[in-house]
Amino acid sequence: MPQLNTAIPQPVVWQQATAEQQQKLLDRPVQAVSEQLQQQVRDIIGQVAQQGDSALLALTKRFDGVDLTSPELPLERVAAIAAQTPANVKAAIDQAYNNIRMFHLAQQPEDIAVETMPGVLCQQKFAPMARVGLYIPGGSASLPSTVLMLGIPAQIANCAERVLISPPAKAGVHAGELTPAICYAAIKCGVTGVYLGGGAQAIAALALGTESIPAVDKIFGPGNSYVTEAKQQVSQRAGGPAIDLPAGPSELLIIADDSAEPAFVAADLLSQAEHGPDSQVILLSPSAALVDAVRVELARQLAALPRVEIATQALAASALIITADLAEAVAISETYAPEHLSVQLSDANTWLPKLTRAGSIFVGHYTPESGGDYATGTNHVLPTYGFARNYSSLGLLDFYRRYTVQEVTPRGLANLGTSIIDLAAEESLDAHLRAVSLRLDSQRFLQDIALVEGKP
Repeated sequence: MPQLNTAIPQPVVWQQATAEQQQKLLDRPVQAVSEQLQQQVRDIIGQVAQQGDSALLALTKRFDGVDLTSPELPLERVAAIAAQTPANVKAAIDQAYNNIRMFHLAQQPEDIAVETMPGVLCQQKFAPMARVGLYIPGGSASLPSTVLMLGIPAQIANCAERVLISPPAKAGVHAGELTPAICYAAIKCGVTGVYLGGGAQAIAALALGTESIPAVDKIFGPGNSYVTEAKQQVSQRAGGPAIDLPAGPSELLIIADDSAEPAFVAADLLSQAEHGPDSQVILLSPSAALVDAVRVELARQLAALPRVEIATQALAASALIITADLAEAVAISETYAPEHLSVQLSDANTWLPKLTRAGSIFVGHYTPESGGDYATGTNHVLPTYGFARNYSSLGLLDFYRRYTVQEVTPRGLANLGTSIIDLAAEESLDAHLRAVSLRLDSQRFLQDIALVEGKP
């Protein structure tokens, strides 16, 4: 085998590794949030709470290197920047918008009404979140796709206020603003306000509100470990916003056999490795020959990437694992619970029922993970850090509140009252009991029940 980049992981035979080594192979690069990071985020939130816009502007200058006079990017300016989007990029955003919108429209909830017993009507209703905050990561890349993933379901749900915030561009024609592609996607999704800021300070601004930015009911969007920690901290504040899910640095796990094309596998691994230095990618295969071929392809393709340094750092915390068989690969995947899972097997669909712990699954040799990132129609905001075990991918329902309604008629209370009284007595909650018994013993109830039954 030719000399390979030393950052490309050496293959590891799973059954030859100790339990400690196996665990280390599956550890996320930033799984453990340090006390220092937690305190830094607390301090940032405190600054924004006390100083509002001035803190956000100062932190934007400090962390993003951009000196702004206001965090707001007026919608008129957003529209003007959007008009500068190249025609091919507009067409791509339009296609992605249509697919994402179609898939999310199919998720629209329906109210239900059930008479659980005569005279007892229970309903479940849905109402859109009134004000949502859409966080769009920035820094090393322009991400109009994330605008679509957050903006489209907020638009379909008809959330009254859809507030977008994203780090300003550091250089170029639109330094101190946002890229044309982000602006075009924002206008297309009907956002009602656009603001400039990134990291924990942007999350704090959405959560607490500033002189310019309204406090929101729920915050959506992925980000780095600071963003993820900030979302969790603000959601725990009294009166704080809800958050969508723990969506941190990107990760991809691929299960492949000899039918897989090494170039395809390597390209998919690198597509996630280039997201950021704290991304992680893992290949599981019972074929040592395939793993070796993928390593060669990784070296060849990595050398040609503009973001080679970022991908190289991500590969240093990644793994190429040779399993005893596909069943073992599936078991490892279920333990790891990846954000993205690619199944490049000759009989991929036969294994699919056993693969449930993943944010999103990509089936077959012609389903690149980047398709889900951009334009197949599914949402790319997904749980990371292994939270796919107990969190779901972002969907339309996340932009609604679900609540219940119940209505009991006199006959319904007559039918149900004794059960409520007996349960309240069992729990020694006398006020609960009396709230029913007083009604049943009241003259008004006797008159109403007689009227319903047609008695004089």
